[in-house]
Amino acid sequence: MENIIYAVPAAGLLALGFAYMKASWVAKQEAGDAEMVEIAGLIREGAMAFIFAEYKVLAVFVAIVAVLLAGANMSGENQSPIIAGAFVLGAAASALAGYVGMRAATTANVRTTFAARTGLVKALDVAFSGGAVMGMSVVGLALAGLGGTFIVLSKFLFPGEMATTLNVLTGFSMGASSIALFARVGGGIYTKAADVGADLVGKVEAGLPEDDPRNPAVIADNVGDNVGDVAGMGADLFESYVGAIIGAMVLGLGFEASQGATPDMGAILLPLLIAAAGIIASILGTTVVKTKEGGNPQHALDTGAFGAAGLMAVATFGLANVFWPAAGTNGVLWYHVGAATVIGLACGVAVGIITAYYCSMDKAPVNSIAEQSKTGAATNIIAGLGVGMRSTALPILCIAAGVIGANAVAGLYGVAIAALGMLSTTGIQLAVDAFGPVADNAGGIAEMTHQAPEVRERTDKLDAVGNTTAAIGKGFAIASAAMTALALFAAFAQQSGIASKGIDISIPVVMGGLFVGGMLPFLFSAMAMDAVGEAAMEMIEEVRRQFREIDGLLEGNAKPDAAKCVEISTNAALKRMVMPGAMAITTPVVVGFVFGPQTLGGVLAGVTVTGVLMAIFMSNAGGAWDNAKKSFEGGGFKMASGEILPKGSEAHNASVVGDTVGDPFKDTAGPSLNILVKLMSVVALVIAPLIAGSIGGQPPGTGLLGAMLGL
Repeated sequence: MENIIYAVPAAGLLALGFAYMKASWVAKQEAGDAEMVEIAGLIREGAMAFIFAEYKVLAVFVAIVAVLLAGANMSGENQSPIIAGAFVLGAAASALAGYVGMRAATTANVRTTFAARTGLVKALDVAFSGGAVMGMSVVGLALAGLGGTFIVLSKFLFPGEMATTLNVLTGFSMGASSIALFARVGGGIYTKAADVGADLVGKVEAGLPEDDPRNPAVIADNVGDNVGDVAGMGADLFESYVGAIIGAMVLGLGFEASQGATPDMGAILLPLLIAAAGIIASILGTTVVKTKEGGNPQHALDTGAFGAAGLMAVATFGLANVFWPAAGTNGVLWYHVGAATVIGLACGVAVGIITAYYCSMDKAPVNSIAEQSKTGAATNIIAGLGVGMRSTALPILCIAAGVIGANAVAGLYGVAIAALGMLSTTGIQLAVDAFGPVADNAGGIAEMTHQAPEVRERTDKLDAVGNTTAAIGKGFAIASAAMTALALFAAFAQQSGIASKGIDISIPVVMGGLFVGGMLPFLFSAMAMDAVGEAAMEMIEEVRRQFREIDGLLEGNAKPDAAKCVEISTNAALKRMVMPGAMAITTPVVVGFVFGPQTLGGVLAGVTVTGVLMAIFMSNAGGAWDNAKKSFEGGGFKMASGEILPKGSEAHNASVVGDTVGDPFKDTAGPSLNILVKLMSVVALVIAPLIAGSIGGQPPGTGLLGAMLGL
């Protein structure tokens, strides 16, 4: 039975092979005329320039952290350098997934535009195939890296020492999480600085259409779609996927060890096998993403995603039946594990549907924001904030029900498996997410190259669907973050020794930790929002300068200096992404060593609760503002009274202002918060062996600092 583990990296290689096949097919599609190729080349050049500049900064960070990890006094001979190696490997795999996805998206965008000349069916095929490269690259690199590392550790370096193997494996997760946070924050700052500048000056002040080639910030805006929603989202789900697997494996170790079982099979291997099955389900799901000319692409994408989820529900019961001990583990039988997975899948789907309701055009929440735009930007913003706040209620109830239900059937291990159930079909979920920015870029290229109106109409239809799928994807990511964080927290409690003692909030340092943890998402969001605001101010001034100083630009007789806008966004992102990321990594370390694991437990509890709530609020408010703006574009927005408010009206301008406020909500701060929650939990899990002797709020006597000082 133990040889089944080789199926895990094999599944990862299968996903990578499928991604290569899709990438090759996309590359063979027609790219269009010279003007289309030129515009697409500028977008690709800007995206690649940013990602290389970002990775140079991150390489320094990874090297510093790896040196610190290698010097730590972890339990077990030679364990620390290997943890550092696993950290580097996880970071490299995450970075590579972002790079591959970026190349695929910037290849597919112009080919989607050209395909839209033929019809909606071909355009959907090209855009979704480009997204599938991202999705399959993420799960492929994750499982190939994670499965391969597990095999090397468990069979060659630490045979028979499963606790040591899993402790080293947490370094892989920490590497993935670190890259994810910087990619999300950096990409979010980049894209929103460009987007805000393009909208406020180009659309509101100059009255230019969306993606007008006269607007200097348009190229930077299209580049931002890739660095934020492709590379950023890919890194986000990469670390969620890896974190959910490792959290379940660590809890599985405690599950088996507590009843005296040999801790090398069953509960430990099942998470890896479920993830491997999810790759096959995702590949099968991609084959049914088809539509007819004039059909609804949303239905095609939903069929693929929900179909894959249904396959995984069946597959998990089958895997648990085969590999779970017949007598059960701690009273948990195989069908309990299957039920926990289904609970996770159901919770993820429910949160996705609720998110779609609050963010979709022609639904009551978005319509209410559009209606209130008639009286100005202030009422638009008030309405959007109200929708975002209200939208937290049902998702949180779903997450709470999922946590309680999964725990009822299979304990905390069930919660971890439920989180993995949500993420088991990450391959197709991310394909659907990455489809959105490809379609958005395709529309921009259509506008900039003056394609026929029906081409832009088709790309706009795909883009509108992409906005909804992006919102659903963010909902999935946030819901899975909540459950994954709980699983990682339980694993931390187990590894640090506080699980048996509990976390008593009557202890002042624990309550203090709870308050500090609850504050961190607000401080983190403020850093991200301030970064976007400061970068946007610089972008706005540059766009105004070019309109003012470049003769004939607004008349279409001169070309804008797009490279300057790309440079502004790049520099702003690289400068301002460091502080939020550093705060997320250093806080657990400082709290853990100074105040002990119980206080750190309080911090993790506080950051999880407020982080998840803030993430839902900001992502949904931003998504609703975005589609409220789009409600005016095209034929105009029809009020409940029957009055039609056209594009270019004062109400439309008010909606643009609201969308501008919502941009950093939904694409910078909001989606970054779920990474903050998980990264802090992963860092706590990595340092747990060092602070395990510190109980009751007392600082450790030995550990990392003691070892470095020779104490």
